Amino acid sequence: MSGVQVDLVVGGMTCTSCAARIEKKLNRMTGVEATVNYATEKASVFIPDGTSVEDAIATIEATGYTAVLPRPVSPSPDGAGVPTEAEKEVESLRQRLVISAVLAAPVVALSMIAPLQFSNWQWLALSLAGPVAIWGAWPFHRAAWVNLRHGAATMDTLISMGVLAALGWSLYALFFGTAGMTGMTMSFSLATEPGGGAHEIYLEVASAVTVFILAGRYFEARAKKQSGAALRALLELGAKEATLLRDGVETTVPTSSLIVGDRFVVRPGEKIATDGTVVEGNSAVDASMLTGESVPVEVGPDDAVVGATLNSGGRLVIQATRIGADTQLAQLGRLVEQAQTGKAEVQRLADRVSAIFVPIVIALALGTLVVWLLIGAGPVVAFTAAVATLIIACPCALGLATPTALLVGTGRGAQLGILIKGPQILESTRRVDTIVLDKTGTVTTGQMTLVAVHPNENVTDEELLVFAGAAESGSEHPIAKSIVTGARARLLTLPTPESFSSTDGLGVQAIVDGRVVLVGRPSWLSENWSIELPSELKLALSSCESRGQTAVAVAWDGQAQGILAVSDVVKDSSAAAIKEFRRLGLRPVLLTGDNETVARVVGTELGIIDVRAGVLPAEKAEVIRALQLEGRVVAMVGDGVNDAVALATADLGIAMGTGTDVAIEASDLTLIRSDLVAAADAIRLSRRTLSTIKANLFWAFAYNVAAIPLAMLGLLNPLIAGAAMALSSVFVVSNSLRLRGFRGLNLRETQTISPSLKARPVEIS
Repeated sequence: MSGVQVDLVVGGMTCTSCAARIEKKLNRMTGVEATVNYATEKASVFIPDGTSVEDAIATIEATGYTAVLPRPVSPSPDGAGVPTEAEKEVESLRQRLVISAVLAAPVVALSMIAPLQFSNWQWLALSLAGPVAIWGAWPFHRAAWVNLRHGAATMDTLISMGVLAALGWSLYALFFGTAGMTGMTMSFSLATEPGGGAHEIYLEVASAVTVFILAGRYFEARAKKQSGAALRALLELGAKEATLLRDGVETTVPTSSLIVGDRFVVRPGEKIATDGTVVEGNSAVDASMLTGESVPVEVGPDDAVVGATLNSGGRLVIQATRIGADTQLAQLGRLVEQAQTGKAEVQRLADRVSAIFVPIVIALALGTLVVWLLIGAGPVVAFTAAVATLIIACPCALGLATPTALLVGTGRGAQLGILIKGPQILESTRRVDTIVLDKTGTVTTGQMTLVAVHPNENVTDEELLVFAGAAESGSEHPIAKSIVTGARARLLTLPTPESFSSTDGLGVQAIVDGRVVLVGRPSWLSENWSIELPSELKLALSSCESRGQTAVAVAWDGQAQGILAVSDVVKDSSAAAIKEFRRLGLRPVLLTGDNETVARVVGTELGIIDVRAGVLPAEKAEVIRALQLEGRVVAMVGDGVNDAVALATADLGIAMGTGTDVAIEASDLTLIRSDLVAAADAIRLSRRTLSTIKANLFWAFAYNVAAIPLAMLGLLNPLIAGAAMALSSVFVVSNSLRLRGFRGLNLRETQTISPSLKARPVEIS
């Protein structure tokens, strides 16, 4: 069947049952296939020929929600712009929460602390609680009404019913009972006569429930606001301006104005404006954020380069071959968006149960009212029992179960360098059995480091480092910088070279202390300077290359004097983290765009058997999908743009906070610390938080369900029902606070497990 695939931005959803309802309605349309994602607030809809996008939008609107075609995402020059709908929602919830909390605080204090109850205090409490229960809880009342119109019940139905029942009974007691009399005080009595309670008010219940639930919704909305940030971060990576070259004249123009065939200049330290082919010049291009290659790639005439990568060496003239939506960066953005939209929905436990629980409670309350009236107990007795049944089922603890555990868990996580983006993330951590690790910047430091010095027999290691470091001090190449840094780390004083010249991508020449010093590729020394390596240095060169290290030769006085090796080294914490992953039941997989030799060396050091090397960015997501097709639940840890699609595709994406914004936004968990031990802590904390949420939900229902029969029998007045609610809330909050005691792995202790796997110091041969 032919047709078109469109994405629609859906508004008005408050829970996953809303998404399920919209999806069900859309799939009833002839030929339409739809999936609705509550987390991203998007509907991916296949619309066959003969059906229009407007028909699909009309179906969603008839279900009680809004739908529009998404607006193109584009970066603003100043980084600011018109607030999005998500940002407006967050600000509205924040304002509603702050005002409600300010009004509710004195209501709770007056109701719970007897010495504060002055004459006619109850009327002040009503004046403060009324706006909270009506205006503050309006989002819940509105959603409950929409659900009611479509014959559905969700968490909002429970909240709205509980708040309105508490407020309604309070109004009855104040205006028709004895609660409005001067001198009235609140008292708690466990033993009550059937039908008692006409002199009690429950304004603190209505206001406190509203504030607690609003707080949970606010933090949830603030997390969801980031759903489109990955695309914006991707766009921000590109160069904003390009140096256009026409008829030998250089002009600075916006990158968006380039067309295919234009030639532009890229100087050292600048980003390449768009995909193209090198026309003039030689340089080293740092493409690690896109390809995962830890070593900059040497490019020259006729070599292809990718937009947003960094020119680390000489001046380049590039001819544009792809612009705008056709560039690799834009294609990566589309892949990230598709991966996010296609994520499996995680039903919230509270919503799943409330769909059954709410209708049952309503039926029980109505049944209680009817039965008491039929047996002639009178309207006060009947209404008291019915309202007590509703209030005992009010979702105060149920609503607190997830947000309190999440807030405490995420707060503790932040102290440990772990950011959890939302409650829907936690369930994935329980089922994860495979963890895929990016190499560069995740398992390794992501920076070139001097790891070995092999001097000739008549040269000391210090002498070799002084001459090489001095010669390389005039170069901006990453390998040169690592040699200079390595020399200075040994507290060596580097003389200033008298002259300096470089051959892009091959080596440098400088005069140091009156000697002509050459540092570069062994082949460059051989072909351009007729300097061959002696046998012992050839052995050292082979040894370095077999370890996946990058080796450079150093020569002066017309002969080779030594070999220096640089490499991206394994982080101190990686070995301990791998051991902890295995203890948690996870199988580690090393995944990298780097070459096979380098990847195998790192895998061997860490004891990782499954190593996948030479994998392109789009292929990383394919590896994740292949593992998922094998029945595995996959977590992915990465830090670069090249990892963004894989992070979004994985069941659980974990980004290193020292990485790119794109990787962070495409992930589910972010590690502020740059070591893998934090990833193990993140999984442990997430699992602990999920267990706490489940325990909270169980006890929230257990307290209320156990007391429902007592309320129906008239043995609980609404005040006792409110006390039971308060008790369940205290239990839920206390249980959540236990997460504050979660301890991360002691890095100093775990690092002693295998010291041989740490970042090795410089070797002296």
